[in-house]
Amino acid sequence: MFLYQTLVNARCVSARKDAEPSLLQILCQVPATVLSKLCPPRIWLGCACVGWGLCSVLMSSAFDFGGLIAARIGLGVFEAGFGPGIPLYMSFFYTREEMGMRMAYWFGFAAVAGAFGGLIAFGVQHVHAAVANWKLLFIIEGLPSVIIGLLSMVILPNRPEETTLFNEKEREIALERMNRGIRADVGRTVNKSHIYAAFKDWRIYAAGVLYFGANCALASISAFLPTIITTFGYTNALAQLLTVPPYAVAAVYLCLTSYVSDRLQSRGLFISAASALAGIGYILLLTVPSNNHVRYFATFCITSGTYTTIGVIIAWFAHNLGSETKKATGIPMYMAIGQCGSVLGSHLYPKTDGPRYIRGFAVTCALQFVAAIAALVLTISYRIENKRRDQKYGKPVHDAPVDTLELADKAPMFRYVP
Repeated sequence: MFLYQTLVNARCVSARKDAEPSLLQILCQVPATVLSKLCPPRIWLGCACVGWGLCSVLMSSAFDFGGLIAARIGLGVFEAGFGPGIPLYMSFFYTREEMGMRMAYWFGFAAVAGAFGGLIAFGVQHVHAAVANWKLLFIIEGLPSVIIGLLSMVILPNRPEETTLFNEKEREIALERMNRGIRADVGRTVNKSHIYAAFKDWRIYAAGVLYFGANCALASISAFLPTIITTFGYTNALAQLLTVPPYAVAAVYLCLTSYVSDRLQSRGLFISAASALAGIGYILLLTVPSNNHVRYFATFCITSGTYTTIGVIIAWFAHNLGSETKKATGIPMYMAIGQCGSVLGSHLYPKTDGPRYIRGFAVTCALQFVAAIAALVLTISYRIENKRRDQKYGKPVHDAPVDTLELADKAPMFRYVP
């Protein structure tokens, strides 16, 4: 699985240039992820990664605006088939007690990519080549995704019941782990009733509100962190270098939080705390305009809180929807809602608002606290529902398979991770 996390590292280096998703990316996430259940996952995800990398490289060869738009559309379509499919794929192999750390490894690479993105941008600024620097950046970011995507089609395992990389004993162990807590629509099947159930589940929309706030911050910090740091009085080149430490700390904080979240089997409280931490960072940027040390510390709060919120919520819903089809529908649903926050975040910092960027900081700050409240509402709801089912149906045996084929997470013996 480490190869796949490395693949994501190569894919995510583009965080700065790809902060704003395309409309097609938002619209295609649900159908793409549902359709992914009908295909071998290593082929689906590998092709999505290769396609994304090729589109990135092709953007460097565009001759006009129309060419750039065509490549950007392809970028969004392949992105839609890639991101939401990852937690679904990981849930085939990891239990709910392990999912937090695996999502932290995966999404932590996005933070690491943010750090490397600053270093790469700094290096590209000083390259004197026959190719324009902006074109070189697209090529550097796209080629690793193509190469590692091709490798993933060969090396990554397919579903546990299909992969040839496991012997029979290993397959038996993998299937037992896969069925801990649920036993539903396993395999290349789609349960239509679970698709409808996802669209009627208010908790998925609440997660979308949470994800909206986090993605607004993620898009703005990914695109404008160097700009924010230049307002401290640093040069553009030095600002690129100073973006590295906040991302590095964010990756460590995400992993530590996810580890504790796994051990305690509690997600919502940690998400709420992380969102509040990001909100506090924005408060510092708004209220301390003259102390650059405090303002730089605020960027650590924002990156750590934002990346942790997104990483933990992905783990939260990877095992809280009760069936593969509902996960394949529900996960891209809240992610699509959240990507709308990326659109907002990428437009909140016009040059005319500099150097204070009060409007952008204030809007994003408010959304962080809305996300914190949404996480509290969700965790309280899950705890109340678990208690109600315990009282009505009795406490289930830990890790015993629960038949969720008909009712998904509404099955009487299913229990949520709060």
